[in-house]
Amino acid sequence: WPGIGNVSIIVATYLERKLTFEKLGEVEASYFFDPIGVVVKDNVVEAPQFPQSKFYYWKNKEGGSDIILFIGEAQPASKGYELANCVLDVGLSFGVKRVYTCAAAVSRIHHTEQTRVWGVATSQQVTEDFKRCDLVQKGNLQIAGLNGLLLGVAKEKDIEGICLLGEVPVYATRVQNPMAALAILKVLTKMLDIEIDIAELAQLAGETKERMKQVAAEAMGEYIDYFTEPIWEHEEEEE
Repeated sequence: WPGIGNVSIIVATYLERKLTFEKLGEVEASYFFDPIGVVVKDNVVEAPQFPQSKFYYWKNKEGGSDIILFIGEAQPASKGYELANCVLDVGLSFGVKRVYTCAAAVSRIHHTEQTRVWGVATSQQVTEDFKRCDLVQKGNLQIAGLNGLLLGVAKEKDIEGICLLGEVPVYATRVQNPMAALAILKVLTKMLDIEIDIAELAQLAGETKERMKQVAAEAMGEYIDYFTEPIWEHEEEEE
């Protein structure tokens, strides 16, 4: 599902494209989403559009685990718990043993720093996998939205689950962050024991780092404006 920095969507869509997943099915969106408007083209109203929530399937020809990928274009305003249950019930029907989700970890880092990945899991036993991937374990935190809630529901159903959170600068939460997605993808492919060409995403991450300079400069300007005031305001008060 989309979230801060669009991190999880970048990871999921890149995986889907590079591993050539096949479409497995989709969730009936009209039950979980209520349209709040319509699109008009050439003065003609179009039918209400619903965000897509699709399942994809990839067969591992190397003998490892197969993968079911779920991509949701939007998070519902309500019924999120029901949707999480629906997604996991589909996974269980295909014998899924472990669930992975991705999210952003808003952090006080600079965009030029190496992006780290935080890890949380549904049990202490599952966190043992973190050691070989050099994941940051923060201990206590909250994960907003369905990318976190899905793990909570997985725990209720006794399904192993891991959430990988890529660090995102606090001043760049409204900007797409392929750097965080790339860091997560490197960890995820190692955990899944699969290989994927990351060159395209790495290039995008490099280009985005350059654009982040402007975002950082604007954030610094806003910070200065917030904590300072023009000198003439003091002069007027003295008069």
